[in-house]
Formats: sequence, structure tokens, C-alpha cells
Amino acid sequence: MALSVRVEYAHQRKMRTRNTARYRAAHWPIWIWVFFLAPGPLTFDLFARGGSRGNLIWLGIVLLGTGIAALFGQLPGAEPAPYILRFTEDRPNPRYRRICYTFAWNALLNFALLDLAGLAWAAGTGEWRMKQIYAHGYTPQLIVILLLGALGILPRVRSSTQGEGSERRYFYGTVWSVTAAQTVLLILWKALPKNHATDMVKLAVYCGVLMGMGVLAAYGVLPRTRPILPGELMVAD
Repeated sequence: MALSVRVEYAHQRKMRTRNTARYRAAHWPIWIWVFFLAPGPLTFDLFARGGSRGNLIWLGIVLLGTGIAALFGQLPGAEPAPYILRFTEDRPNPRYRRICYTFAWNALLNFALLDLAGLAWAAGTGEWRMKQIYAHGYTPQLIVILLLGALGILPRVRSSTQGEGSERRYFYGTVWSVTAAQTVLLILWKALPKNHATDMVKLAVYCGVLMGMGVLAAYGVLPRTRPILPGELMVAD
């Protein structure tokens, strides 16, 4: 039996006119993590060596900046009330949403691609060059992603919110895929012995999880990955 894409209808979604304090507070750690990851080589040192004074200083800056933004409702999900009520309505996409989701895309794509490159290099040559890959690859990719965000090319970063009903599924599908793949990779890194055979296993499993979760997201099986068809009022998550 052929699989079909699961969908949601706008009028079936629960209407919410205000965000509770708990709901707003729950979104703050998400953006702390997104911006804390922004300096990639510093993040690499955190996982490779356990962190440094630089990591603590940067964490303090991120906590202060995102805390102030959340307090004034300038973080997605931390607004006093939902901004998007009609997924097909052509409304300006606020600057704070465009900035936040651009950096969220960076946290997802940049690390996933660099880890993929490192795994492929190790599987092909038997040597690990992750530090060099991050040192030379992170900033160029960051620049490209920031440029795509500034031009409004990335999903959820466009100048209008009109495509939110489908763009959100691309974002959350990527979140599911990358998070699952990175988690499994971390487990394998800790559990498997360090040799060329296990390097190939890590690469195969990493790619398999990325593709598998991507397929589930494409068919709307995973939460928040179903396209929302036009209709009545609804609330964006």
C-alpha cells in the first residue's frame, strides 16, 4: 500500500489567543542553545575538551541577550500572544523571527554537514580531521546560511508568513532528523571502539538516521511535520 502524506486542517487546530507564562518560558532554553552554538569552533572545543572560560563568558552573553529578548516578546514562542493566526495570510515576518530562525538553521545544518564531512573523511582515509574541518569549514558555511537568511530564502525566514503552513514542516523535519542523527552518533562514539571498521559503521548509521527521519517527516509522521491546509483561524507552533 502506497504511503500518503498526512495533513492537518487549519480549522481543526485549537485556537490560542494568548501564550501562558509557562509556554513562553519553555521556549527560552531553545534559543539559548541556538545562539550558544553559534561560534562553532568554540562549541567544538566544548565537546572535545570540556569547555573553557570562553564558553562560560559566551554563555553569560547569550543568557543576558536572549533573556532580555524573551522578556520583551522578541523570541519565537516567547511572545505574549501568537503572531501567526492564519498560515496563508500574507503578513510581514518580524525581524526577530527571521534572525532567530536563521541562526536555528545554522545550528542544524552547519554542525550536521561538518560532522558528515568528518565521518566521510574518517571512513575514506582512516584518519580523523574534525578539528581542521571545523576550523576551516564552519565560518564559510555560517556566512552562506546568514546570507540565505538575509535574502529570505530559508523556510520560516522569508519576508512574509504566507507559506508558514508548509515551511514549518521543513524546519521541524530537519530538527527531528539532525537531532536524532547527532544523538545516535554520540552514543556510537562513546560505545564503539575507535577503528576504521567502526568509523564506517558510524557513517552508515548517521546517514541512515538522517534519511530515515527525513522520510518520516516528509510523510508527516513526526510531530509538527504535517502540512497545514488553508482554512479558518489557527495558531502557529
